[in-house]
Amino acid sequence: MESLIFDTTFLIDFQRERNRKPGAAHKFLGRHRESYAWLPIVAYGEYAEGFENRGDSSFLSVVESFEILPVTRPVADTYARIARTLRQQGLLIGSNDLWIGATAVHRDWPLVTRNLDHFSRIPGIRLMGY
Repeated sequence: MESLIFDTTFLIDFQRERNRKPGAAHKFLGRHRESYAWLPIVAYGEYAEGFENRGDSSFLSVVESFEILPVTRPVADTYARIARTLRQQGLLIGSNDLWIGATAVHRDWPLVTRNLDHFSRIPGIRLMGY
């Protein structure tokens, strides 16, 4: 079974679609029903910022569908390597996105995101749009 890592943009789009009509995020999940869904802890934190209460049923119903990926020493080493490379090239992206990208690169699992242009700066990352 395939493992997929999800970015905050996906969570936000999925939540918006739940409040309206299903769109690209829901269709993506439908096509990848058999995949394992993983969420970097940094993406969890970014998404949680939008909710005053962590017990909010809307928040919980989305994040409980994912397994959380922690920041580990190997992920931190990957982050440092990527950040150094991008800084030297003048292509640095935000640190939260670097952590999310480093998690995907370390695991060598595709990152599901709407922000393909941004994340494509990260060497070695595998991306999936939706």
